[in-house]
Amino acid sequence: MAYYNALKGSLLCTSGFIAIMTSKKRFTYKSAGVDIDAGETLVSRIKESVSRTHRPEVIGGLGGFGGLFKLALDHYRHPILVSGADGVGTKLKLAIEHDAHDTIGIDLVAMCANDVVVQGAEPLFFLDYFATQSLDLDIATRVIKGIAHGCKMAGASLIGGETAEHPGMGTPGEYDLAGFCVGIVEQDQLIDGTDITQGDKVIGLASSGPHANGYSLIREVLKIKPDALKQKQLLDAILQPTRIYATTVLTLLKETHIKGLAHITGGGLLENIPRILPDGLGVHLERKTWERPQVFHWLESSGIAGEEMLRTFNCGLGMVAVVDASNVEKTLGCLKKQDEKAWLVGEVIPDLNQKVTVD
Repeated sequence: MAYYNALKGSLLCTSGFIAIMTSKKRFTYKSAGVDIDAGETLVSRIKESVSRTHRPEVIGGLGGFGGLFKLALDHYRHPILVSGADGVGTKLKLAIEHDAHDTIGIDLVAMCANDVVVQGAEPLFFLDYFATQSLDLDIATRVIKGIAHGCKMAGASLIGGETAEHPGMGTPGEYDLAGFCVGIVEQDQLIDGTDITQGDKVIGLASSGPHANGYSLIREVLKIKPDALKQKQLLDAILQPTRIYATTVLTLLKETHIKGLAHITGGGLLENIPRILPDGLGVHLERKTWERPQVFHWLESSGIAGEEMLRTFNCGLGMVAVVDASNVEKTLGCLKKQDEKAWLVGEVIPDLNQKVTVD
C-alpha cells in the first residue's frame, strides 16, 4: 500500500519500507555544461589581441551580433568580393596532442586567406568558429591569439567569431576550428587563369611543410611509427604552421603581371594546378628544380608512393604562379626582394586532359 504525502513530498511504500524523496532541483546552463561566465572571460582575454588586427574600416569591437566593416566603395571602380571558408583538418588532433595551441590558429587563417588572395583579392576581414565540449580558458585564449597573429600576417581584421560549448558532443579536451575570410579585388584585376597559354612558365613558392593538408595520411604513418614524434625536429616540422602568402602575392601583383595562381591545398600539386588551367592545357613540372623540406623525404621513405605524395601534399610548393616566359626573371626578382624562396619549376603544355605531370 502506498500513498503520497503532499506536505513532505515523499512517496512511501509501506510494504517495502522504502521512501523515495522527490525534491525540486534547480537547473542552470552551467550545470548542463555551458559556462557563460567563462565565455565572457575569454572575450576579455582576447580583446587586445583582436583589436591589434583591426584595419581603419572596422566599426566597433567585440560583442555585437555581427562584425561591422565599412567598405570604402569610393576607392574602387568595379569591386568584387571574394570569400573563403576552411578548417585545419586532422592536423588539429596532432596540435591538441602536442600542445601546439599557439600556432594552429595561423594554419586556420592561412587556409582561408591563401584561397582568397590567389584570385588577386586583398583579405579584408576574418571570422573564426571555435567549438568544444567544455571551454578551457587558457587553451582557447592561446588558439584565438594565434588566429589574431595570423590575421595580422594576412592583413585581415579579426572582426568576430563564435565560441561554442557543446556538452556531450565530440571528445573531452578536444575542440574544432573553422574560419571565414572575405577579400576584395577590382573586376579587371581578378586572376582566374583565363589568359594562360601554351609556353607560359610556372613558378613555385616554397612551403613550410605539409601546411594543413594530408594529415590523415600522416597520422596513419605515425600509427606504425609512433616513436617518430619523439624526435623534436620531426615533430616541429609536422606542426610547422602554414605559410600565409597574402602580403607576398599582393606586393607581387603591384610589380608584375601574373596570369594564374594556385594554392596547393588538399589534392596536392596534381589536383590544384588544373583548377586554374584553360581547356586543352596541362603543366609539366621538373621535380629537381625545387627544394623539398625534409619532412616530405621522411614521408616518402615511410612508404608513401611518389604519385600519392604528389596528389596529397604540396611537396614543398605551397603556391604556384603562372607567368609569361618573358616575365620569369622579373617575377623571381620581386619574390627574392621579399625574401621569398621561389623557383622556376615548369611550364604550360598542350594536354586535352588538363593533367599535371612531374618528372
